[in-house]
Amino acid sequence: MESYLIEWASLLLRWLHVIVGIAWIGSSFYFVWLDDSLRPPTDEALRARGVSGELWAVHGGGFYNPQKYLVAPPSLPAELHWFKWESYSTWMTGFLLLSVLYYAQPATWMIDPARAALQPAAAVAIGIATLAIGWLVYDRLCAALIDRSQVLFGALYYTFVVAVAWGLSQLIAGRAMYLHIGAMIATTMTANVFFWIIPGQKKTIAQMRRGEAPDPIHGKRAKQRSVHNNYLTLPVLFCMISNHYAFTYGHEGSWAVLALILLAAVLIRHYFNQRHRHEQQFRYPIAGAVLLGVVALWLAPAQSRIGTTAGQPPDFARVQQIVAQRCAACHAEHPTLVAAAPGGVLLDTGERIQAQRARILVQALQLRAMPLGNVTHITEEERQALGQWAAGAAP
Repeated sequence: MESYLIEWASLLLRWLHVIVGIAWIGSSFYFVWLDDSLRPPTDEALRARGVSGELWAVHGGGFYNPQKYLVAPPSLPAELHWFKWESYSTWMTGFLLLSVLYYAQPATWMIDPARAALQPAAAVAIGIATLAIGWLVYDRLCAALIDRSQVLFGALYYTFVVAVAWGLSQLIAGRAMYLHIGAMIATTMTANVFFWIIPGQKKTIAQMRRGEAPDPIHGKRAKQRSVHNNYLTLPVLFCMISNHYAFTYGHEGSWAVLALILLAAVLIRHYFNQRHRHEQQFRYPIAGAVLLGVVALWLAPAQSRIGTTAGQPPDFARVQQIVAQRCAACHAEHPTLVAAAPGGVLLDTGERIQAQRARILVQALQLRAMPLGNVTHITEEERQALGQWAAGAAP
């Protein structure tokens, strides 16, 4: 019953997390596109009011005319629409989901004895500390470099993220490492909204209410952080869906796999941001595609992974024993680790194991994707035994 309730909590939180995440990322994409698509107004009256750019658009049967003021309008409007709860609710639902799936079950989903002999409390502490340290380092890098060199800032921050990925890969399970890199970046994005973007807007409004000319520095800083968030969306989205693709985080070089995919995501996002400004440079998406191609070739299943062992190859009784110990906790009619068998794949009888022979070869040995996060601690010898049997090397 406990695992069933956890599954329901996961379902509802994930659903809500996706809904509010779409709202946040959608508004981020829209406003970056809008800023890059604005054109100087031709109407002298608009320029006199301080409008620096405008745009005509049609959508849903209506015409829209967004206008942007260089710093602020001459007078404060009676009603302002804020964009903050999309970010806050995305982070809160994401953290609750992370807590339900990982922090409430660290021994199952975070700890990998092959990497480090951690106590559950230590694994959770590492996870939470990663979120906080990620924001602090990013914010300090911004303070030191944001007005000097965006390229240097980006290079150093990327290096930091990769270093954290490598460090976590030595401590916690690969699946948990990918999710925590995504959560670290997402925490930084929401912290940008909470500590910089919204406070900057509030300071501008407060100055206008006092009858003072708004200081443009607040808008400039908010815009910088907003653009950073825009570039970080694709890396976060990959990390959030990565738990479905164990061949990435289950690889022995999982941290390097993640580093290449995140770099490809940033390059592709940069292309679209340039495209909004009519500055298309195809070398960026091409470079991103090449990186993804390199990763795909690197992770491609290798038949040569099936080794040879001394003596007779394993008989089916040995295969059944391995599957019962390492696979049936999830892939059974009544699993003990999850509420229902993933993908409907059942491996709790000899006939069902025989029927999944090809899938076992691919998932357990060639992709090394199963067990998920190696939650049941399958050994290399056991993988080889399953591979030899599934490939037809044993009766």
